[in-house]
Amino acid sequence: MPTEVILPKVDMDMDAGLLAQWHVATGEHVEKGAALFDIETDKAAMEVEAPASGIVGHIVAEAGSRIPVGQVVAWIYAENEEIPDLPPGGTISGDTGAAEQEAGRNEVAEVPQPTAPAARGSDEAGAENDSGSPRPRATPAARAAARKSGVDLGRVAGSGPKGRIQADDVMRQQPVSSGPAAVAGLSEAAPPVDWAENQRPLAMTRRKGRAKGHPILLIHGFAADASGWAPLEKALGDAREIIRIELPCHGRSPLVRIGSFREFTRMMVRAFDDLDVAQLHLVGHSLGGAVAAAIADIRPRRIASLSLISPAGLGPEIDGATLYGIARATRTDSLAPWLKRLAARPDAISHDFAKAAMMARMEPELRAAQVELADMLFPDGTQSFDLSAAMARVDTPFKIVWGRQDRILPWRHALRAPDVAGLHLLDKAGHIPHIERPEAVALPLLENFRTGEIPVQQR
Repeated sequence: MPTEVILPKVDMDMDAGLLAQWHVATGEHVEKGAALFDIETDKAAMEVEAPASGIVGHIVAEAGSRIPVGQVVAWIYAENEEIPDLPPGGTISGDTGAAEQEAGRNEVAEVPQPTAPAARGSDEAGAENDSGSPRPRATPAARAAARKSGVDLGRVAGSGPKGRIQADDVMRQQPVSSGPAAVAGLSEAAPPVDWAENQRPLAMTRRKGRAKGHPILLIHGFAADASGWAPLEKALGDAREIIRIELPCHGRSPLVRIGSFREFTRMMVRAFDDLDVAQLHLVGHSLGGAVAAAIADIRPRRIASLSLISPAGLGPEIDGATLYGIARATRTDSLAPWLKRLAARPDAISHDFAKAAMMARMEPELRAAQVELADMLFPDGTQSFDLSAAMARVDTPFKIVWGRQDRILPWRHALRAPDVAGLHLLDKAGHIPHIERPEAVALPLLENFRTGEIPVQQR
């Protein structure tokens, strides 16, 4: 039986992807692990590898087309296997146009447009750089990673077929950020990475709503960014406007040196004050949950409701090793094991998902800044701040959602929350329930939003 080649899921909220370029043709021999094609999403461009060795018998998806996740795009036949005239099933199944429409409905950024595939080899040995020397053989993902991190591809040894440079090869060339060796589980700290501060405003993005309800402000957690809200946004629907602010030293926000949680929160309050919104629903996850609680305490009259997902700030315990592991990771292989600890089911975090996550963390300066931030906020793997008093002062509809299988922050911390908070414990969810079970998280949040929009005297 031939081996199916499918379009993999590289983001938890991914429904379809752009098949940007094939690296093989029908009838060619491939080795397991060789590059088959490039896939692009709104978050990453990456290479998909052959799941088996053999002959590519049928390619049924054209470069430049948008393909649903899990769709078969080709088959690989064993060397001695007869290749029929038609692929198994006769024709490709599914409506790629419908999938494209559905996948694009809630996207914030535009999907990169496909470029026409160059003739085989035109991007490789035959091309030259500005100095006239041959251009190194590299995947598009490797070139993007090199541009982002400042790595010279001419100095990188490729591990792919025919010495082609892979994205992971570029990642291995980057310096490792320093951090507390005891917490990270390392015998000695790596050389520090220098990084410069930038005092520009925090990054903020918005998605318009079709109704009049109060906007929703989302604040993500440590080592995440605004893109992680996509599954929950889809589950919440498009009735209300959504605003996302990225934490300092995260995503597109500036890298800054911060001396305390209070200073960290002060930066977020300044960004909050810049919003031209009278009242809003505030939602925070993990570290962002602690920040959201602090904002609700400082600006109570502007908060219509408060919803916290696995929030920090309710106890000293935290899995510091995972925080440092994610912050320090310089390649997919070292990032993936730590990402798996975020989910209730480790197999929910695929290698392709980890690879896409690593692509968003290619800058050594970003990683170094997050390691320093973690050392300030979570010294010796301990939460240095306590938001229980601030939460006790919340005088607005208030809910907490927590995954029962959370290995980063114990769900029992929720028992220290004030009795005015409604508690929702979700089974089959870890530290990221808004990604693992977005529909289940959306239900109590939507209820909280509706309550927050009822006049106080009518509640």
